[in-house]
Formats: sequence, structure tokens, C-alpha cells
Amino acid sequence: MKDYELNVLDQYQIEVTGTHRTRGAILCDTNLGLLLLKESKLSNKRVPMLCRLHNHLGDCGYNMTDRPIENSEGEIISVREDGSKYMLKQWFDGRECDVRKESEIIAAVKNLARLHQALVLSEEINDFTGADLAEECLRHNRELKKTRTFIRNKTPKGDFELVFLEHFDYMYDWAQRVVDYLEESEYQDLLEESICQGKFVHGEYNYHNVLFIGQETATTNFEHFYVDIQAADLYYFLRKVMEKYHWNEKLGSKILKEYCKIRPMEKEERKYLAVRLAYPEKFWKSANTYYNSNKAWIPAKNIEKLLISIEQIEEKRKFLENIFAFHL
Repeated sequence: MKDYELNVLDQYQIEVTGTHRTRGAILCDTNLGLLLLKESKLSNKRVPMLCRLHNHLGDCGYNMTDRPIENSEGEIISVREDGSKYMLKQWFDGRECDVRKESEIIAAVKNLARLHQALVLSEEINDFTGADLAEECLRHNRELKKTRTFIRNKTPKGDFELVFLEHFDYMYDWAQRVVDYLEESEYQDLLEESICQGKFVHGEYNYHNVLFIGQETATTNFEHFYVDIQAADLYYFLRKVMEKYHWNEKLGSKILKEYCKIRPMEKEERKYLAVRLAYPEKFWKSANTYYNSNKAWIPAKNIEKLLISIEQIEEKRKFLENIFAFHL
């Protein structure tokens, strides 16, 4: 954000006493407390629903969220002369969840369980449903095959291409078996139930969006919300943590146990969580990044991520078998 963009604050009835930069945004000290100004890509359709969710969470007693602030015209989105859009939100003087500390990981997953209890509007909501998981996995599988075809025809081949081809068949077999399992499971019934009950997910629940303020916990950045099986959030959080901890079964089991103490999961939802974890997401992501980037020079970091995705597949297999009794 450029300094000249700060004039968007003139559209608000607030007194700003200081500003400083943070990740992709500007923190503002104001007479209303700490606020955050950030460029917004939120569609006009999603803005009212975002506000409704924040209000609903507040009504449920879940008040520690980055609720949007209206401008002088009563609008949530403020537009500059150049057409760029911004949102001003309540913010918190806290620190992000430290994924290196088990106690904070557990605090974050307990917070997620409480959040899910509140993120239910008790009515059928079809307009904000997420992507169909089976269709998404099928699309990813097609992209994997497209990447393989490209690499097969490429000469000469570098380290990334050689590693990808060497391990493709095994990793693709995992991916295809996930699709087969989804088609035979009760996934669609579980999804329809979530839609009918108005169950929302945060959409990007990770340690960056969990702030600790003393003894309280705040959750931020709800802009990626959608209606889905709520274990989708738990999948994303658990996968990110487990990848850093090499699929440590003791920690993974504790995360699930603490979540279920607050929000128990039924058998079918646990199966859904297991099958989501089973998909080789990191392998697909590495391939997709490669296919859509400049292939003349592949950063060493990309090769490292590809190797990690392959090396951890056996750790993940044991995790799924021992924690979920899940076998593909």
C-alpha cells in the first residue's frame, strides 16, 4: 500500500493519531481503537454476507473478530479515485499463533471448534457454497496428467522434471484413489446436510489468522468464507501443522481430541476429514506452480517442496491408518 492511499481514511468519521505498515495493510491508531486498512477484492455480493456473519458471531457471544467499519456513506467498501477498493476493520494488538508451540496450536484448534459452533445460521444457504470436492480433485488430477505430458515432451529435463516423472505414477495413484473413494462415500449427503443447516467455514483458518491478546483469542480475515462441511477448516489447519511436524501422530491425535471435546464430529465427517488429508495436495500444488510459471528457471525452493511432498507421503499414510483407521 502506497502512502498516498492513506487518503481513503478521509472517507471515515474517525480521528487517526498514527499509522504503521504490517503485512499487506496499514494499522491505524484511532479514537475507535486499533483499526486495519487493507485493499479488498471482495465482490459486492459477498460484502453483506460477510457483515451478517460478523453480526451473527457477535450475537452468539463470539466477539473477537475483525468486524468491518462503515464509512461516512454507510458503506463497507471504500473506493479511491483510481477504482481500487479498501476495507477498514477492527483489529487487535496481539500476536499471531506460534506454530512452533504446541500449547498455541491446541489453543487455536479449540478456538476453531468454538467458531464452528457459532458459524451456523440454521437455514439453507446455496449462494455461497464452496467447490465440490470430488470435482475439484478430478480437475487437479487432470492438471497433474497435463503437467506429466508437458514434461515428457520437454528436452532437456532438469531436476524438477526428473523427480516429478520418477514419482508421478505412485502419487497419481493416491490422487485417483481419493476420487474413487469420494464417489463411493456419503460425501454428497454430508455436503447437502451442511448446506441445509447453513454451516459456514472460515475458509482460510491458519495460524496467521489467529491472534492471542492476553487470555483472549481473536480470529481475523473471514473474507474467504463459504458454506461447506465444517471439517474443511480443520483439514486445512491440521494439514498445515502436520506438514511442519512430519505427520506426528501424537500431536495430530491431540489436535483432533481437543477439537472434538468442544465440537464432536460424526463418523462420516471424520471420514471426510481423512480423505481430504489423503489427497496429495502439496504434490499437486508443486506441479501446478511449475506448469504456470517460467520453466526456464525453477527455484531450488520449488524442487525442495516437491521432494518434501513425496518424502512425507509414507508418514501421512501411517498417520491416516493409525489415527483414522483409514486405508485407500
